[in-house]
Amino acid sequence: MIACDSHVHVFGPRDRYPQIDTRAYTAGIAAAETLKANGEPLGISRFVIVQASVNGTDNSCLLDSLDALGADGRGVVVVDPRAITSQDLDAMHRRGVRGLRINLYSGLAGLDRSATSGASRASSRGERAGPHAAVAALQEQFEALADIAPDGWHIEVIAPMRILAAAAPLLAESRVPVVIDHYGLPDAATPHTANGRALLDLLRHPHVWMKLSGPYRALEGAGSDPVSTTPPAEWLRAFVETARDRLVWGSDWPHTPPHQDCRCGDAPDPFRAIDYGEMFGDFLMAISEPRTLEAILAANPARLYGFA
Repeated sequence: MIACDSHVHVFGPRDRYPQIDTRAYTAGIAAAETLKANGEPLGISRFVIVQASVNGTDNSCLLDSLDALGADGRGVVVVDPRAITSQDLDAMHRRGVRGLRINLYSGLAGLDRSATSGASRASSRGERAGPHAAVAALQEQFEALADIAPDGWHIEVIAPMRILAAAAPLLAESRVPVVIDHYGLPDAATPHTANGRALLDLLRHPHVWMKLSGPYRALEGAGSDPVSTTPPAEWLRAFVETARDRLVWGSDWPHTPPHQDCRCGDAPDPFRAIDYGEMFGDFLMAISEPRTLEAILAANPARLYGFA
């Protein structure tokens, strides 16, 4: 089995890869070489790099890291659909990119003050104003990205579950595959609440995928453990029962800090103190059935991201 970590971030020196002024945290260096060294002893050799909010629409660090990973790397980028060209997207595809990201989690993620698109401004305002405004922002961004997505690409969405549930009709009708981050960020919701049922109904659609990533983000409410490596058992069980063949695992390395703990100054805000091997081991223990593990760690990501 060739295992894949389907959700990681990379960060380089800020003098080469600037971080936006509106960032939710200041990231230190987290290189692809370190990532490979973490995964190799565990049998993880494939990685999907997701553009982090602090770098906005400058995907150069991600692309350079994909070059270093070669055939073992894939990427999900953040772009301004009004500024990107089909030639730009084709060049990204050749370097391993297979997805476009919408972020309704990190505030003004994705764009700097000098080049903020209406969609991203709407996303920030919407999350503050409530779910209806956030759904309108999501729809605006989603439709714009679906119009430019190359064949074989997907749209990845990170948003609280209440937003995903409210936007379920939009996502259910998508003409491109949809990938949802971090267990759908359920917080206090369970599979039996209204929002939980709406998310599971959405996941029954054959074009909708779920990332089993960042368990410490999944239950990020009051009293939660900010360095938890244990998958949320009830949700994991519900997702496996609903869509085993459309689940992928991700470590969320290097475990960016909780936003409320960040100073966003010149000095890096420390990453969460989480051991990569412990994160992976806890996932293996949570799913002991070999065929399910093979699907989530190898077969599913190979199909979604086009690995050989």
